[in-house]
Amino acid sequence: MDYNVGKDLALIRDFYNLSQDDIAIELKVEKLRITRTETGESYPRKEFLERVYDYCFNKGLRLNIQKEMFYKDDVKNGHILLTHASKKGIVGNIDVKLGRTNSDFGQGFYCGESYDKSISFVCRSDDASIYFIDFNPDGLKRIEFNVEENWMLAIAYYRGRLEEYKNNKKIIDIIKSIEDSDYVVAPIADNRMFEIIDQFIEGYITDEQCKHCLAATNLGLQYVFLTEKAVSNLKVLEKCYISSSEKKYYIKKQEDYQKEGVDKSKLARIQYKGQGKYIEELLK
Repeated sequence: MDYNVGKDLALIRDFYNLSQDDIAIELKVEKLRITRTETGESYPRKEFLERVYDYCFNKGLRLNIQKEMFYKDDVKNGHILLTHASKKGIVGNIDVKLGRTNSDFGQGFYCGESYDKSISFVCRSDDASIYFIDFNPDGLKRIEFNVEENWMLAIAYYRGRLEEYKNNKKIIDIIKSIEDSDYVVAPIADNRMFEIIDQFIEGYITDEQCKHCLAATNLGLQYVFLTEKAVSNLKVLEKCYISSSEKKYYIKKQEDYQKEGVDKSKLARIQYKGQGKYIEELLK
């Protein structure tokens, strides 16, 4: 899937009341390139894509965020608008078997509930894109987790950290409930959150300390599609270009957010010290 650069370029011009001559001067290109791009006669190289979307972002128009708002306004009744962050792009049809096996809930197709949250996972990648996806949940079996014990144990299991407890009945039941579902809805666990879960698995903090530390990070929800039946209910709406200026913006935002999250987690660890159970107590 290509970017909607022709449509976007015309939209940017209209938004700033610019003629094709005006935008050509702004982007330092020939007018003919503008015309051919807008009509779809030619598809530009990355260098031109970067000029268009960098110009838009630096002018203050958060085009992708606005697109998300419009897609949410237009989503069909009962459907859900999701975002998928990709470092290399979706090639061909969505396939659950192409995902990594050591992700939060094993192999599957992972989506987020917002553009802001999804872009934070790929903003350091050169060829990253964000996809808007329409999801129809009709006829699918769903399992949902909150920031709680079963969620922590599931993530630890799929990331290969519960080998010692893999035959424990509680772990077997959790994994079976996931594998019997078409998709999972659960809090996102980034690498920093997994470090906290790892402290719980290693016996350094209790389940209560772990839960409150994780709740402090507030990364939002992820939708994990595990079956072919589930991905057949997904429709890719648009592939969004992320310019270098937008990436820098979100890298800075992510760094500020991580600093705030570290402080909150540290306070939660102190506040709930001595409360709850250690992992060997839960899985004895």
